[in-house]
Amino acid sequence: MRQSSSQNDDRNENQQHEIGRLEHFFEVSRRDIFKLLGAGIVIGICAPSVLTQESGRSRGEEMPHNLDAWMHISEDGKVTVFTGKAEMGQNIRTSLTQQVAEELRVPMSSITLIMADTDLTPFDMGTFGSRTTPQMGPQLREVAANARELLVQMAAQHWKSDAAQLVAENGAVKDKKTGQSITYSELTHGQKLVKVMDDPALMPAASWQVAGTAAPKVDGNAFVTGAHQYTSDIKRPGMVFGKVVRPSAFHATLVSFQPNGADKQAGVKVVRDGDFVGVTANSVSAAERALGLLKAEWKSPKQVSEKDLFDYLRNNPDHEERGGFSGRASHDAGSIEKGMASAAKTLSQTYTVAYIQHAPLEPRAAVAEWNEGKLTVWTGTQRPFAVKQELADAFHLAEDQVRVIVPDTGSAYGGKHTGECAVEAARLAKGSGKPVKLVWTREEEFTWAYFRPAGVIDVKAGIAPDGTLVAWEFHNYNSGPAAIDTPYNVANKKIEFHPTVNPPLRQGSYRGLAATANFFARESHMDDMAHLAGMDPLDFRLKNITDPRLRAVFETAAQKFGWGKQRSTPERGFGMGGGFEKGSHVAACAEVALDPASGHARIVRVVQAFDCGAVINPQGLKNQISGAIVMGIGGALFEAIHFDNGRVLNAHFRNYRVPRFQDAPKVEVELIDRKDQKSMGAGETPIMALAPALANAIYAASGKRLRSLPLGIS
Repeated sequence: MRQSSSQNDDRNENQQHEIGRLEHFFEVSRRDIFKLLGAGIVIGICAPSVLTQESGRSRGEEMPHNLDAWMHISEDGKVTVFTGKAEMGQNIRTSLTQQVAEELRVPMSSITLIMADTDLTPFDMGTFGSRTTPQMGPQLREVAANARELLVQMAAQHWKSDAAQLVAENGAVKDKKTGQSITYSELTHGQKLVKVMDDPALMPAASWQVAGTAAPKVDGNAFVTGAHQYTSDIKRPGMVFGKVVRPSAFHATLVSFQPNGADKQAGVKVVRDGDFVGVTANSVSAAERALGLLKAEWKSPKQVSEKDLFDYLRNNPDHEERGGFSGRASHDAGSIEKGMASAAKTLSQTYTVAYIQHAPLEPRAAVAEWNEGKLTVWTGTQRPFAVKQELADAFHLAEDQVRVIVPDTGSAYGGKHTGECAVEAARLAKGSGKPVKLVWTREEEFTWAYFRPAGVIDVKAGIAPDGTLVAWEFHNYNSGPAAIDTPYNVANKKIEFHPTVNPPLRQGSYRGLAATANFFARESHMDDMAHLAGMDPLDFRLKNITDPRLRAVFETAAQKFGWGKQRSTPERGFGMGGGFEKGSHVAACAEVALDPASGHARIVRVVQAFDCGAVINPQGLKNQISGAIVMGIGGALFEAIHFDNGRVLNAHFRNYRVPRFQDAPKVEVELIDRKDQKSMGAGETPIMALAPALANAIYAASGKRLRSLPLGIS
């Protein structure tokens, strides 16, 4: 189980993993906001058009132009900030609070973030793609800065003084000449103001006092003591518990169904809606007993099994046009034919990547309640507005009849974009006439959610006699185009993503999308090319890097690791990998201890250098990176979904291996804090460099090149 420490390539990646819709708009009425918050000042700001990036069909979509209710300053000086982003364990609540505190000049303790509530927060596409920090961070900074400037103007009017001699600090406006001050609450008392302001002066990162510091986790005490309520902890008056009958295989249809006495049990309600069958009862155990009584017969088609997976992915291309995109991503330059012909040496290899599960600590859960025709659902999702739309569509409701609330959630890793559990809970609630709590079992989570796409990757490269890359050809089948382009300088390249029609398993977003697979294939091949050139892997990479930030992370990781000070032996190997994605640069060096007799590999040490621009919370960032490294161990070494003819064969943790405490190496994180660069996300890129670093370390020790994830060494 995992607990979190979530432009053109994005569009193609997202289109391929079509597991949800996006046409969801929501604007909060000013009247409703004031009903909820009472007197005070509300600051709104116009947002520009933004491009969707998620595991659903992507297209340009505008945020609402009137974004009232981003912020509320109450009569007692408390600040409430509204964002449609969700807290999935990545600690974004803390870093967003820091940025508001920085610009508004108030203590963090005075700020409360209302997150991911479709009745209270402005429309948001969702929490994914490492977009919260680069998009929502600046948005809330601008809102806070607008509020600060407005409060200074209000103070100037109050004192009939020059605003230029006033300064905002610690929740008040102070006159630098006279020393007099007035609190924000004294300025906003009884007022309801909405104002749109453009281009506020933002505090430069080099001058940050609150942002840029290792602030402790907001509400951390509640999580540690168990006071925080996850979806599975929520209770509603008259609530009952639900269970759902699952098909015998994927794509199965219901042939026959008999309640078989379940509907005669005390407090049990059997609910059927087409192929959907479920029960509600007064306790989880009673619902499970009733579920066990039901008799359902299913019919399923013959399906692709694991043994045929990679042949199927390669040989069933999807050429269908969707939403104006063909699904094929291409990055071509020069002439690949001429480049290969000019090469002194070339090498071609194939790499494969298995399906794997997200394995969040908290499986899907939802509490659904109908009240006078309005549906309210509490659920852990990365896309509350998309789930709101799913519910509205499923029950033929107007959008204002549906509310989705996302409690801070026990991780997602890209696996909670969709609202299956929410729709199921709402169906059961409608059928039973009572609020229903539905919590998926681990087996349901492993079977009926979606998986990180499997893939086949073909790589061919050519080098000049001095080790300069002269040609690079890269084909990804099914896994996806995220980070598919090479970050190395090469004049002749042909890079393509080939989507697969009807993939064998339901697939969608995963932390880093396909970037981990593409990093693995590319960086493994780069190591092989270095050996072909007779060069040290670090020297070979640096020779072919022109990006100074990429060069810096490789050099920083290597220096901290002590690269080159020890030579690999049959018992100990050293490897590296790196690249950039989502605006961040990463490089990792790994040390692996190998038992030549048993083949057992133990990761001894990982050093990772990371550059995501200006760092907002260094300790939170290091935690995020460390968590990504540990999570990456599973996909690199042993995680894989096994399946046969529409059935998952290892749907429990007893036979699906995730990293354990004993697997965790010594982890050292080196941050490159670039105050002159925009802050970018760190939820995804830190996981990408580990797998190739491990594969390269194993090769350095054993001389055996492993080209399939998982590497199969435990």
